[in-house]
Amino acid sequence: MRNKGTLKKDIRLSGIGIHTGQEVALCLKPSSSGEIIFRRTDLDNLEVNLNPQYVRVKNSTYLESQGCRIQTLEHLLAVLYVFGIDSVVVEMNGDEIPIMDGSAAPFAEAVQEAGIEHLPEERVSLQILKPYQVKQKDASLSFTPDSDFIITYCIEYDHPLIQKQELSVSVNVESFVTEIAPARTFGFLKDVPSLRARDLALGGSLDNAVVLDDEGLLGGTLRFPDEFVRHKILDLIGDLSLLKSPLSGHFKANRAGHDLHLKTVHFLLNNPEFIGVRL
Repeated sequence: MRNKGTLKKDIRLSGIGIHTGQEVALCLKPSSSGEIIFRRTDLDNLEVNLNPQYVRVKNSTYLESQGCRIQTLEHLLAVLYVFGIDSVVVEMNGDEIPIMDGSAAPFAEAVQEAGIEHLPEERVSLQILKPYQVKQKDASLSFTPDSDFIITYCIEYDHPLIQKQELSVSVNVESFVTEIAPARTFGFLKDVPSLRARDLALGGSLDNAVVLDDEGLLGGTLRFPDEFVRHKILDLIGDLSLLKSPLSGHFKANRAGHDLHLKTVHFLLNNPEFIGVRL
């Protein structure tokens, strides 16, 4: 087993929340608590522990407890998971993690620069014990035993730049930093009015998202030809991190999203015969 980890020094970042459109200052602080704790400095330092029972989904993954909300967790959680940081205080003066450039790369770069401190407490690793498939309409997320943590993701959109994309990645620090973290969130121009009518994507722009019209890309270039499916893998890593332990298993997602990711997390938490401690 590996030991739990925290940061060697504070990380300070700021940016716009993609859904709220509000500027948020973020400070990640070293901690020996063994937990990921969110502290709202705008709410008298109210603290909320990361607990999957309090996590909800609405176009992103968010935590809601004690009357406060922490939105758009998935990119930051993916970085903390991959780098083995499970003991940290995340201070913020708003209710949404900054979207940065739409990817997890700024968070990953900041963690690499800060460095990781190993704690005396050991981390419990989990492994998939037997296969199962979680379904939701025409989407599915299955898992099978494997000695590594592998994600295979397949998406299909009726758009010339996407169509059908599939990618399989063995998740580790190197593959994450080079192949997954730089992939940005994406959306369609035609969906913007309905999203904003629901107070979503108020901070979305070409600076923090890949935006598509009916024919192609609005401004800029893709970082990868299959950047879209790579970003879906990023989201799934962040959502699976809610299991709060290193994972071994092969997860295969088809047309999935945050709803199905979270449904799978709860299935595993409620059905321990499918997942156990890795010795």
